[in-house]
Amino acid sequence: MIDFEHKLPSMNIDGKHNGTYNNTELAFPSVLTTTDYKLGSFMHKLRSSIYAERRVVLIDGKFIACNLNWIRDHVHIMKASCHWDYHLDQFLNFIIDTQREDGQFYELIKQYDDYHWKYVNKDCCIMYPEDNLVLTRLEIEADIEYLVVEGAVNLYRTTGDNEWLKKVLPRLEKGIDYMTSDEKRWDKEHGLVKRAFTIDTWDFAYQQPASDRRIEPDTPMSIMHGDNSGVYQAMKQLAWFNRRLNNDEKAREWEQRAESIKQNMFKYLWNGKFFIHQLHLNHPGADDLENERLSLSNPYDINRGVTTVDQSRRIIEEYMARRQTTDCFAEWFSIDPPYSKEADFNGLAPGHYVNGAISPFTAGELAKAAFNNGYEEYGWDILQRFMKLIERDGVAYFLYDRDSAPQPQGGPSAWGAAALISAVDQGLAGVNDMGVNYDQIYFTPRFPVTYYTELRYITGYEVTETLVDVRYILKDQGMRYDLYSPAKHIKSHILLPKGRKCSKLLVNSAETEYTLNKVGDSVYVDFDITDIDSGYVSMEIYFN
Repeated sequence: MIDFEHKLPSMNIDGKHNGTYNNTELAFPSVLTTTDYKLGSFMHKLRSSIYAERRVVLIDGKFIACNLNWIRDHVHIMKASCHWDYHLDQFLNFIIDTQREDGQFYELIKQYDDYHWKYVNKDCCIMYPEDNLVLTRLEIEADIEYLVVEGAVNLYRTTGDNEWLKKVLPRLEKGIDYMTSDEKRWDKEHGLVKRAFTIDTWDFAYQQPASDRRIEPDTPMSIMHGDNSGVYQAMKQLAWFNRRLNNDEKAREWEQRAESIKQNMFKYLWNGKFFIHQLHLNHPGADDLENERLSLSNPYDINRGVTTVDQSRRIIEEYMARRQTTDCFAEWFSIDPPYSKEADFNGLAPGHYVNGAISPFTAGELAKAAFNNGYEEYGWDILQRFMKLIERDGVAYFLYDRDSAPQPQGGPSAWGAAALISAVDQGLAGVNDMGVNYDQIYFTPRFPVTYYTELRYITGYEVTETLVDVRYILKDQGMRYDLYSPAKHIKSHILLPKGRKCSKLLVNSAETEYTLNKVGDSVYVDFDITDIDSGYVSMEIYFN
């Protein structure tokens, strides 16, 4: 038997300080190790960055907790906050309940004297004069409808509430139908979603003043890959929702529509190495560099499931190659190359804000993509480099200058912090909820790429007191994972240490069949565990 050697949590092991006073690193999700508390402290500081940006809005007689007052930010941050937030439903339900008749969702709540509502036409805002607030949709945005679906998935996983799902599903479907039919949103010729020509998913347009976020007949329009991978993911998620409610025929329809989106993405946007930034429709663009311009949605495209492993690896390899040639401190570009100031995206100079600044949300999504596609060491390298930034600054920032100086203005630090937490949770630790409240887990841990040889990883959902508790140890003769969870079915895909071969697998001390699966140069031990009724599984992998 491969035995665990130490009890965790502990402050000191073998003369090494490996835990903090009162275990500030311990929460959902978190890690405790026998070597040091660097990764645990990293997770703690990322959570603190997210907590700091939590807001409360009082509108239309409702109390709404949100991160932040934009549904986009709130949903991106749910990748982390789903583990601890007790009010995930409030902002999401408000946005769903205020859906416009044609299917469009609104996105942000602002005070009257913050003039976002003046940037759009009257049909894109709802006034709440008693609260001095306005609910607004910046019309040029093309990501809200699919993000509302993503938010619904994040919420539903923590509840499994089918009555709620039955209520909101028609509205979620109506939102995606709107995105794929309205003449302002859908390009029939290419069969893809379009938007005003912006920098990736951002909310100001080419040669259009920041005070104008409308779509007019002469607005320069383009097709951006990230909008379409988002709609693709939403369609797959709507299929999953329908299957949860036994609507198999409707699920197949959504899957067929998703496949069409994916085919058109590769037909018009794929350059063989990554997705080009924008395909311009009624204008020539700002320059002739769009086909080589790498924008932040590429890692999102991978994690939304649009790409095969081979295609995913090509995108990751492009980031790795540009790391070797860039004059930036890191390759986590918002966009590369940036646009010239004369191109006029709200007057942004190259390297400033989303016109080329370095982005923690790119880092987090890229790390997760690397973990999931055979570049596990690169994923861990990204996390380690970001750990150094957090150690230096104490917090995560929204963006960074090309020399690593923080750019705190202009957006939520919590967005990037959540992406990094998710990279640890679903990538490095590999604890993926495939059902609701972790009743089905895809377990794919990659701890052998770290220098930790014994640790405890904890995740789950506080709101339902759902706990997933993982113990890991690596020794010369093999490695062991003990998993405490509510799972009735665990699909395991466990990374072997480099240069090691599996000679035997024991599950709860019984020898068990397995297959070996290669992802790039990495080798995984694959096996399924079904009909679990004890809440506990032990997995021991012995080496040759």
